[in-house]
Amino acid sequence: MPLTDDAAIKALLEGARTIAMVGASDRPDRPSYGVMAMLQRHGYRVIPVNPQITGEHVHGEFVFRDLHQLGDPIDIVDIFRRPEAAGEAVDEAIAIGAKAVWLQLGVINAAAAARAEAAGLQVVMDRCPAIEIPRLGVAPIAA
Repeated sequence: MPLTDDAAIKALLEGARTIAMVGASDRPDRPSYGVMAMLQRHGYRVIPVNPQITGEHVHGEFVFRDLHQLGDPIDIVDIFRRPEAAGEAVDEAIAIGAKAVWLQLGVINAAAAARAEAAGLQVVMDRCPAIEIPRLGVAPIAA
Protein backbone atom coordinates (compact mmCIF):
# COMPACT_ATOMS: atom_id res chain seq x y z
CA MET A 1 0.00 0.00 0.00
CA PRO A 2 1.61 3.29 -1.07
CA LEU A 3 2.26 5.84 1.66
CA THR A 4 -0.68 8.16 2.22
CA ASP A 5 -0.02 9.22 5.81
CA ASP A 6 1.35 12.77 5.97
CA ALA A 7 3.80 11.91 8.77
CA ALA A 8 5.24 8.96 6.80
CA ILE A 9 5.64 11.02 3.63
CA LYS A 10 7.25 13.86 5.59
CA ALA A 11 9.66 11.41 7.26
CA LEU A 12 10.62 9.99 3.85
CA LEU A 13 11.35 13.47 2.49
CA GLU A 14 13.26 14.51 5.62
CA GLY A 15 15.43 11.39 5.50
CA ALA A 16 16.30 11.65 1.82
CA ARG A 17 19.38 13.39 0.46
CA THR A 18 19.82 12.00 -3.06
CA ILE A 19 17.00 11.72 -5.60
CA ALA A 20 17.28 10.16 -9.05
CA MET A 21 14.75 11.73 -11.42
CA VAL A 22 13.71 9.33 -14.19
CA GLY A 23 12.25 11.31 -17.06
CA ALA A 24 14.09 14.51 -16.20
CA SER A 25 13.85 17.05 -19.00
CA ASP A 26 16.07 19.82 -20.31
CA ARG A 27 12.98 21.68 -21.54
CA PRO A 28 11.83 24.50 -19.23
CA ASP A 29 8.18 23.93 -20.19
CA ARG A 30 8.20 20.36 -18.78
CA PRO A 31 7.07 19.76 -15.17
CA SER A 32 10.16 17.65 -14.37
CA TYR A 33 12.42 20.61 -15.20
CA GLY A 34 10.77 22.84 -12.59
CA VAL A 35 10.43 20.10 -9.99
CA MET A 36 14.13 19.27 -10.31
CA ALA A 37 15.08 22.91 -9.78
CA MET A 38 12.81 23.18 -6.74
CA LEU A 39 14.24 20.01 -5.17
CA GLN A 40 17.79 21.30 -5.72
CA ARG A 41 16.92 24.65 -4.12
CA HIS A 42 15.55 22.71 -1.14
CA GLY A 43 18.95 21.05 -0.69
CA TYR A 44 18.55 17.65 -2.36
CA ARG A 45 21.06 16.29 -4.84
CA VAL A 46 18.97 15.42 -7.88
CA ILE A 47 20.48 13.15 -10.54
CA PRO A 48 18.66 13.32 -13.89
CA VAL A 49 18.02 10.12 -15.83
CA ASN A 50 16.80 10.24 -19.42
CA PRO A 51 18.16 8.10 -22.29
CA GLN A 52 17.15 10.72 -24.87
CA ILE A 53 19.45 13.40 -23.44
CA THR A 54 22.21 11.23 -21.92
CA GLY A 55 25.46 13.12 -21.54
CA GLU A 56 23.83 16.53 -21.45
CA HIS A 57 23.45 18.57 -18.26
CA VAL A 58 20.24 19.70 -16.57
CA HIS A 59 20.51 22.24 -13.75
CA GLY A 60 24.24 21.52 -13.57
CA GLU A 61 23.91 17.73 -13.24
CA PHE A 62 25.08 15.18 -15.82
CA VAL A 63 22.18 13.23 -17.34
CA PHE A 64 22.49 9.44 -17.12
CA ARG A 65 20.96 6.88 -19.48
CA ASP A 66 19.49 4.65 -16.76
CA LEU A 67 19.60 4.00 -13.03
CA HIS A 68 22.17 1.22 -13.43
CA GLN A 69 24.79 3.85 -14.41
CA LEU A 70 24.56 5.65 -11.08
CA GLY A 71 27.31 4.95 -8.61
CA ASP A 72 25.83 6.76 -5.62
CA PRO A 73 23.24 5.34 -3.23
CA ILE A 74 19.77 6.65 -4.08
CA ASP A 75 17.19 7.49 -1.46
CA ILE A 76 14.24 8.20 -3.76
CA VAL A 77 13.67 7.46 -7.44
CA ASP A 78 11.23 10.15 -8.64
CA ILE A 79 9.45 8.84 -11.75
CA PHE A 80 8.17 11.19 -14.46
CA ARG A 81 6.99 8.52 -16.92
CA ARG A 82 3.63 7.41 -18.28
CA PRO A 83 1.95 4.92 -15.92
CA GLU A 84 2.51 2.00 -18.31
CA ALA A 85 6.23 2.86 -18.55
CA ALA A 86 6.74 3.44 -14.82
CA GLY A 87 7.14 -0.28 -14.10
CA GLU A 88 10.50 -0.43 -15.85
CA ALA A 89 11.83 2.44 -13.72
CA VAL A 90 10.47 0.78 -10.58
CA ASP A 91 12.22 -2.48 -11.49
CA GLU A 92 15.50 -0.59 -12.00
CA ALA A 93 15.01 1.18 -8.65
CA ILE A 94 14.62 -2.22 -6.97
CA ALA A 95 17.71 -3.56 -8.76
CA ILE A 96 19.96 -0.67 -7.65
CA GLY A 97 18.79 -0.83 -4.04
CA ALA A 98 16.94 2.48 -3.86
CA LYS A 99 15.08 3.09 -0.62
CA ALA A 100 11.88 4.48 -2.17
CA VAL A 101 10.08 5.17 -5.42
CA TRP A 102 7.93 8.23 -5.97
CA LEU A 103 5.44 8.11 -8.84
CA GLN A 104 4.45 11.60 -9.90
CA LEU A 105 0.97 13.11 -10.19
CA GLY A 106 -1.09 11.01 -12.58
CA VAL A 107 1.42 8.15 -12.53
CA ILE A 108 -0.54 5.25 -11.09
CA ASN A 109 0.78 1.71 -11.54
CA ALA A 110 -0.46 -0.60 -8.79
CA ALA A 111 1.48 -3.63 -10.04
CA ALA A 112 4.78 -1.73 -10.05
CA ALA A 113 4.04 -0.29 -6.61
CA ALA A 114 3.34 -3.79 -5.29
CA ARG A 115 6.67 -5.06 -6.69
CA ALA A 116 8.52 -2.19 -5.02
CA GLU A 117 6.84 -2.79 -1.68
CA ALA A 118 7.52 -6.53 -1.89
CA ALA A 119 11.20 -5.66 -2.39
CA GLY A 120 11.16 -3.46 0.73
CA LEU A 121 10.95 -0.02 -0.91
CA GLN A 122 8.65 2.71 0.31
CA VAL A 123 6.22 3.89 -2.36
CA VAL A 124 4.50 7.23 -2.91
CA MET A 125 2.11 7.36 -5.85
CA ASP A 126 0.15 10.10 -7.62
CA ARG A 127 1.82 12.93 -5.69
CA CYS A 128 4.51 15.52 -6.37
CA PRO A 129 7.32 16.27 -3.90
CA ALA A 130 7.31 19.93 -5.01
CA ILE A 131 3.74 20.13 -3.67
CA GLU A 132 4.25 17.90 -0.63
CA ILE A 133 7.40 19.61 0.70
CA PRO A 134 5.78 23.00 1.35
CA ARG A 135 2.43 21.44 2.30
CA LEU A 136 4.06 19.27 4.96
CA GLY A 137 6.54 21.93 6.11
CA VAL A 138 9.65 19.90 5.27
CA ALA A 139 12.66 21.98 6.30
CA PRO A 140 15.44 22.59 3.76
CA ILE A 141 18.04 19.84 3.67
CA ALA A 142 21.25 20.90 5.41
CA ALA A 143 24.43 20.65 3.36
